[in-house]
Amino acid sequence: MNARTRLAALLSAAVCLGALTACGSDDAKAEDPTPANGSTRGQGSESPAPSESEGQESETVAVPVYFVGETPQGPRLYREFREVPAGDPAAGALALLTSGDALDPDYRTLFPGGDAPTAQVDADPIVVDLPDESWTTAPDGMSEDDARLAAQQLVYTLQGIAQARTPVSIQLDGAPADLFGLGGELTNEPEIDVRALVNVTDPVEGATVSGSFTASGVSSSFEATTPWEIRSSDGKVVAKGFATAEGWMDKLYPWETEVDLSDVAPGTYTFVAMTDDPSGGEGAGPTEDSKTITVE
Repeated sequence: MNARTRLAALLSAAVCLGALTACGSDDAKAEDPTPANGSTRGQGSESPAPSESEGQESETVAVPVYFVGETPQGPRLYREFREVPAGDPAAGALALLTSGDALDPDYRTLFPGGDAPTAQVDADPIVVDLPDESWTTAPDGMSEDDARLAAQQLVYTLQGIAQARTPVSIQLDGAPADLFGLGGELTNEPEIDVRALVNVTDPVEGATVSGSFTASGVSSSFEATTPWEIRSSDGKVVAKGFATAEGWMDKLYPWETEVDLSDVAPGTYTFVAMTDDPSGGEGAGPTEDSKTITVE
């Protein structure tokens, strides 16, 4: 084992210890700001500000919706910013979450189909009313781990809308109830334990870019280094670099970098951000998040 690998092992142990001490003491404010450039539509352009047209309200707002994807650590949460009606953003977000209607084809939901729950995000605790009694127990085929991660999908999405780490109270017809048998009041688990260790905010899936673009996201990667690549349809790396996040180890931190496309021919590519792998291939490998982009 070389020195860099030994250092990685020591730091990994430190992460585990940090996660234990952080349980129940996550930041009071949910760090789910709207993307800096507002690109949530899939074209790499800014989202329109909330607006009114001819006296009719047609406002939308970007909110974080949490889906599930595969990582070397097993299934984890990935975040997409989506535009939903501003009048009831929780309803729009929960409809996307429960249906699994993610832009990224690598994402899915652990929730059963059917009607979405309703939520009051301005309450303390946040109140979720289940659509029917079937939601109080885990459906056939749902493991306990999947049930817990599904609950975290719900909690992180609603806390992101509320912008506060507020507990979530589960009800059925106005009375206390369980979600999948997990209990009636849910809290967020430390994000280092449930979120993918890298997540791309921009570019969004299906974005069209030219010249250069700003890539951004969050990560918890060795020494805050977040490598990225642009890959052609045959897997060839046509451009690469790295971003430096604002921190690492205890939670996910923002990163941002400018991507130069001057040497990339027009066409369809995959932008991939990943965690740094100091093990030299001895571990499970890096966590990745990828987005299909079109270069003009």
